[in-house]
Amino acid sequence: MINLKLLENNYEKFVSKLNAKKVSSELIKELLDTFNTLKKERLELENLQSFQNAKSKELGELARNKADTTPLKDELSKNKEQMIKQNEVVKILEAKLDEIASCVPNIIDDDVPIGEDENDNVCIKEVLTPPIFDFEPRAHYELTPELDFERGAKISGSRFTILRGEMARLSRALVNYMIDFNQARGFELVNVPFLVNANTLYGTGQLPKFKDDLYKVDDEDLYLIPTSEVPVTNIYNDEIIDASNLPIKMTCYSACFRKEAGSAGRDTRGMIRQHQFEKVELVSITHPNDSEKILQDMVDCASDLLKSLGLAHRHMLLCSGDLGFGAAKTIDLEVWLPGQNKYREISSVSNTRDFQARRAKIRYKQDGKNALVHTLNGSSLAVGRTLIAIVENYQKADGTIEIPEVLKRYM
Repeated sequence: MINLKLLENNYEKFVSKLNAKKVSSELIKELLDTFNTLKKERLELENLQSFQNAKSKELGELARNKADTTPLKDELSKNKEQMIKQNEVVKILEAKLDEIASCVPNIIDDDVPIGEDENDNVCIKEVLTPPIFDFEPRAHYELTPELDFERGAKISGSRFTILRGEMARLSRALVNYMIDFNQARGFELVNVPFLVNANTLYGTGQLPKFKDDLYKVDDEDLYLIPTSEVPVTNIYNDEIIDASNLPIKMTCYSACFRKEAGSAGRDTRGMIRQHQFEKVELVSITHPNDSEKILQDMVDCASDLLKSLGLAHRHMLLCSGDLGFGAAKTIDLEVWLPGQNKYREISSVSNTRDFQARRAKIRYKQDGKNALVHTLNGSSLAVGRTLIAIVENYQKADGTIEIPEVLKRYM
């Protein structure tokens, strides 16, 4: 949730940052108008309450002096009726403001480049050199029958894949290796449910904005998770953490489920874009003063993991128009895929500042005072895309696939 105090303190800057994230002027105006109307109606309620308190004291004085209290009682009774009506007006406006604000994305950090889409993202670092082949490299879906797309579609539909034999073993090896790698970097392993309630999804920003991209269980307040960021971050939903326990760094393996609404026609071949996929996630909950450093630590962790697998990749600072809903700043890692002859996203590491913490009511206590934490999340890594990268980068002319040295003991 955005900090509505920014509307008062620095409205022009606030609006410019929302415009950079492609928020419509109509939504911004509706937010501001509702905010100002609520302020006005709250002031009216406060005036009625002050009047009630002052006149109640006066009534007490009259009663003690055995004076006639009837006129004042009538006045207080009428004022109380107005207070009840005004309180209802304020409640309705508060609910309306909350509904509007819940659909407004996080504002961008000052160092985020302004841009329209992925073409305006900025490359800040390249790691390793893409391999050179003495043959025409093939895409992953051309290399092995152990990626079974036809039977996956038969039993579930399009964008579902069955992994068989060595591909299934390689996928499991990657999960175990990623978890061990992240634990060695100080991230605690957690195992969480794959089904969560609406309040949990609201806390990390998936609801109400992205309802159409979620799989919901009929007649129950349960949804399949789109990413383990959702349950892991919400472990501390509506809790106050002692500042001495920060940062809290966690890693988690999960399956992820997305309808991929709006992606019709994109990446229809292979397993780049699936309705069900596996991911190892990094989540950090930290003191606001440390969140920028933690962001870099998480990027380094994911990048070093790719480097250990011998996979060429680059760090991309996302522009304002390509940032996710809850992100104030995001660095994507894009891995080289020879079969496509281009880099593709394999990890996205984001600092949401206090945006999720405000929605999920995650606070820390320091010197007797409560304040909002900062939350961060990132893929480390998307398992399916890492498998694709290994298959394509380690392919041989005869169609066989070499296994990276660090994974051999896991195979």
